[in-house]
Amino acid sequence: MDLVFTDEEQAFRAEVRQFLRDNVSPQMRHKMVEGRHVSKEEMVTWWRLLNKKGWNVSAWPKEHGGTGWSSVQHYIFREELQMYPTPTPLAFGVGMVGPVIYTFGSEAQKKYYLPRIANVDDWWCQGFSEPGAGSDLASLTAKAERRGDKWIINGQKTWTTYAQHANMIFCLCRTDPSVKKQMGISFIVFPLASKGVAVRPIQTIDGGYEINEVFFDDVEVPYENLVGEENKGWDYAKFLLGNERTGIARVGVSKERIRHIKELASHFENDGRPMIENPAFREKLAMSEIELKALELTQLRIVGGEGKHGKCRPNPASSMLKIKGSQSQQTATELLMEMIGPFASPYNEHPDSSHETMDWTAQIAPSYFNSRKVSIYGGSDEIQRNIIAKAVLGL
Repeated sequence: MDLVFTDEEQAFRAEVRQFLRDNVSPQMRHKMVEGRHVSKEEMVTWWRLLNKKGWNVSAWPKEHGGTGWSSVQHYIFREELQMYPTPTPLAFGVGMVGPVIYTFGSEAQKKYYLPRIANVDDWWCQGFSEPGAGSDLASLTAKAERRGDKWIINGQKTWTTYAQHANMIFCLCRTDPSVKKQMGISFIVFPLASKGVAVRPIQTIDGGYEINEVFFDDVEVPYENLVGEENKGWDYAKFLLGNERTGIARVGVSKERIRHIKELASHFENDGRPMIENPAFREKLAMSEIELKALELTQLRIVGGEGKHGKCRPNPASSMLKIKGSQSQQTATELLMEMIGPFASPYNEHPDSSHETMDWTAQIAPSYFNSRKVSIYGGSDEIQRNIIAKAVLGL
């Protein structure tokens, strides 16, 4: 079943596709299709092309550089980027700290940071999770003490994605330990090059190093780097995480993977016939497509209801997208593993294989292992179910 879009929306989709064909390098697209590493330089170059077009911060208000598109156009845009595929705008800047700054920040913060986020002059990372405060984020212990016109920050953050690339961090710190844990948190931004900051890489199960530990030892930060009001950081974090969870659904990513699986399964043989002709495999593939279509429709319903929740109250139904989106992404990698079988051995280029070139399979197992994380980050599935029970079902 194809979803119905207006002629204007279809024309917009065609415009986005043409822009991608004209501007995305074949080398980067090839890497994205095969799940290979895309360098920081390649990503920044691409995002600056998007910014030159006026599309890198498309969802922001027009007064801050946004496009004024409808919610459906935003949906189409994200989907086309994911399906092409090409790197979507840096979430930590464009989708997380940017909206917090233009919604709650001072005029000076907006004037300085927003143009830099749009042009990727700053690469941001997220200082939320800690060794003892992951899904229970309100239990964080990193503290910021005010001394005159400065904050003195001490503590540790973990699972900090792309901190090795970043020069800026937005951080939740405890600024009042005497009140209820959700009430004594503040949202502070500062450079990672600040004296007293140490970044240490963490190797993940797929062999990569995209996450890090970050340590703060008497880090001095100007008081004006506080975003919004002191001790209101929990409200800003909920606002930010609502945006993150909607984006985590990544319907376009799963659609591209299913397309890729179908293409490979038409050629890759098992027991002398293409995998696409295997009844059990076809059944699993069909079920994954049905689940993905249901997710897509649900996301469009939520997109259509955007703006009905206050600026500190994102739609709690985004938790449903987070759960089902995570499952769809994981299912796609599982199908690839099943289809390729022993050829999915990590980093094995299979030089003796009868297939002419099998090096692309080297990324399938790492991708499978890496996708285990999506049901954890942004709030684990268990936490999302609690949100749905309370905020959606009223239990």
